[in-house]
Amino acid sequence: MDLAFGRRRSLVLGLLLVFVSSLLVVTSNASIHIYDKQHFNDVGNAYLLSGGSEGIVASLSAAPSTDTSSINNGHSYIRFENITFRRSKTAAKRMKHSPGLVQIIIFEAADRNDIGGSAYGGQRAICCTPDLAKMEGCKQGEVIRRPSATDINWPVILNVHFSGKSLTTNLNYTEVSITKTGMYNLFFVACNPKLKDMVMSGKTIWKNPDGFLPGRMAPLKKFYVFMTLAYVCLSLVWFLQYSRFWDDILQLQHCISAVIALGLFEMVFWYFDYVNFNNSGMRPVVLTTWVVTIAAVRKTISRLLILIVSMGYGVVRPTLGGLTSKVMLIGLTYFLASELLNIAEYVGTINDVSGRARLLLVLPNAFLDAFLILWIFTSLSRTLEQLQAKRSSAKLDLYRKFSNVLTVTVISSVVWIGYELYFKATDPFNERWQSAWIITAFWDILAFGLLCVICYLWAPSQSSQRYAYSEEVGDESDEEEAQSLTKKETELSSVKQEKKNVGNDESYDQEDEMEEDKRE
Repeated sequence: MDLAFGRRRSLVLGLLLVFVSSLLVVTSNASIHIYDKQHFNDVGNAYLLSGGSEGIVASLSAAPSTDTSSINNGHSYIRFENITFRRSKTAAKRMKHSPGLVQIIIFEAADRNDIGGSAYGGQRAICCTPDLAKMEGCKQGEVIRRPSATDINWPVILNVHFSGKSLTTNLNYTEVSITKTGMYNLFFVACNPKLKDMVMSGKTIWKNPDGFLPGRMAPLKKFYVFMTLAYVCLSLVWFLQYSRFWDDILQLQHCISAVIALGLFEMVFWYFDYVNFNNSGMRPVVLTTWVVTIAAVRKTISRLLILIVSMGYGVVRPTLGGLTSKVMLIGLTYFLASELLNIAEYVGTINDVSGRARLLLVLPNAFLDAFLILWIFTSLSRTLEQLQAKRSSAKLDLYRKFSNVLTVTVISSVVWIGYELYFKATDPFNERWQSAWIITAFWDILAFGLLCVICYLWAPSQSSQRYAYSEEVGDESDEEEAQSLTKKETELSSVKQEKKNVGNDESYDQEDEMEEDKRE
């Protein structure tokens, strides 16, 4: 008993150490946006095309770096390469003697009110009209711009003109240095109504001091390094006990091992996905799809593990019986919903804007999570009632601890969801992008912490099999004892009956002898 307690204590100390180390995350400091015949949208009195939105950290030095081949040169910029605007032939004929102007606007989120003027047609006017030219002194047919309070050179506006009857105009290898940390937005604007059918192609490169990762995603690269180390430590502690007591391993402990392995693979793949993204500025569809698939599988098996533990599988009951098909069905449904949501949210995503997943994909996940939580606590309540009725104090104490931890986890999740909604509602322009990575990291930390608790409560030991089915063995021994007592009572009664019969025979013999004596 002391040895088992010592092993359990060393295991929990190791898990707590791993859990604390996973919290010690040091943040660090955007990507390639490709446009393929993108169309402009009618917004207010202008035609707009969004070029991207990312958090960028200011360059480490004021002068541009001469080492353009290295991604770690400390220089931040937005670069335009092979930007081509194409107008229709009809527009070229109509605009023969009028300037065909396209303007490119780069502004920091804090300076968003410096673009545009008074309300025009119920919306904020972006382009200068004859009336606004008289009121605000802007230049008719161009974007209204006011200098920033902190830097008169911002917002930045680049002008591109169509010449004569040409159908295309270009902007190639133009670079705008970023000297201030902030959330930057890029828009292509045309004020001339004759350019409404114009399309644009090319690419822009957004770079941070140490790579192409968007600012909101950059801290997650180092976070996944720490999470990988945390899962490695957990794997070493768990699989050491797992291999040591292999002959006494329960089916439940096999499931725990699978969750640990999937969690480790998920953290490793997330890290490589972000490293590749940081080095190349692109996010390969195949690699990201693999990552989100592993994440969906891990999330599904983790939730099913909590469900079957709550049902008492492997400790109170040897099988799930008729519930197996229902558990598999909810697991398959949850996997498909998580996979679709992850693909929509991560695959091909390079903009530094959170919450892009559609509501139709978020709602099924929220509904399934709520359903699983209800099923888990209902099953856990029944398991506790069964253990209390059987007076199995050791197992009852184990499940009460698990119930308390699960309650704390659910409450923490609900509180964090409320905080996440508040965070997004109060930051519509993503100005707090530098701390937005915590929203994603919290769920990985919470899942890892709950897994550590499950590993501690159901740690492999030499008495796992006997402990799991101790009640069944006890019931059998009680029956055997009852049968032996019944057998002894039967034998005792038969002996007494034989003695009684023998006594009766002797009395009969004595009476016969007395009668014979009288006759004589």
